[in-house]
Amino acid sequence: MNPKVDAFLVKLDKWQAELSLLRSLLLEMGLEEDLKWSSPCYSHDKSNLVILQGFKEYVAIMFFKGVLLKDSAHVFSKPGENTQSSRQIRFTHLDDILSKEALIKAYILEAIEVEKSGAKVTLKKIEDYTVPEEFQSAMDEDEALKTAFARLTPGRQRMYLMHFAEPKQAATRISRIEKTTKRILIGKGLSDCICGLSQKMPSCDGSHKHAR
Repeated sequence: MNPKVDAFLVKLDKWQAELSLLRSLLLEMGLEEDLKWSSPCYSHDKSNLVILQGFKEYVAIMFFKGVLLKDSAHVFSKPGENTQSSRQIRFTHLDDILSKEALIKAYILEAIEVEKSGAKVTLKKIEDYTVPEEFQSAMDEDEALKTAFARLTPGRQRMYLMHFAEPKQAATRISRIEKTTKRILIGKGLSDCICGLSQKMPSCDGSHKHAR
């Protein structure tokens, strides 16, 4: 039991019992516990397997390589429409977790075997994503922006391109580009929390250590 996770759970106003139960199940499986990305994270032989998540409507155990699991019970949900690798098992109350205890452990064992096998998730390459015309124009006009975007990690690049391409209206796409340009210029991703910028992301609630 990691003391950082103890401190995390004590401060919770919601889902404390549910996350504590999930934690106990994962520790029973012999996984290593740590606090990463402001959430309890569990690994096997230093490889991240799952992370616990609390949302407004549900709590979840998210498998980092869930797409590689068979999901024989058909309980997986995608964290987001464009998520490629991770998958969640969601719960809305304590009894829901208790009824799925054996299933959770079976999925953990399968995740461990997948990790041992060395299997990798084949991600869509950044070249496969369409660069919205408005963003391409912005980069053509601003060499610093073009250079900063090229230096971002592929994951951060993907998030920006999907964010920019989502709106149907050109005006909305342009607005999104303008609002996030500062973040790109300082090398930060769409969801990175950075105090001091005029445009903070919804994830910035002051409850975690901000990126610098």
